[in-house]
Amino acid sequence: MGKLFLAGIGGFVGSSLRYAVTGCVQTWSRSIGFPYGTLAVNLIGCFLIGFLSQLAESRGVFTAESRTFVFIGILGGFTTFSAFGNETMNLWRDGENLLAMANVAAHLLLGLGAVSASRALAYQIWG
Repeated sequence: MGKLFLAGIGGFVGSSLRYAVTGCVQTWSRSIGFPYGTLAVNLIGCFLIGFLSQLAESRGVFTAESRTFVFIGILGGFTTFSAFGNETMNLWRDGENLLAMANVAAHLLLGLGAVSASRALAYQIWG
């Protein structure tokens, strides 16, 4: 139950930060045609998870509880794209090039397909 609580509190922090950062960047960009705020959050999240995971692996600076709070909670609430990026890089680092490419393709194609299919389903239901 302790790790679940840590993930939940971290998720609250990360989601709140995502809302704030996305809004600030989008306002700063003055763009209504491109989601700069979302791009910024995803890039910041990827940078942070790469930096912190290297520290965790090479220096052992995180306990299991702090990893749950930071990686799953804060960064997971901030952006799940960072987890996708980190997992893909781990596959490449481990020499699993085909799995890494399959991970990228699956997330992109299946993710966009799921959005498209669910929009079509919602249209059919509520038209």
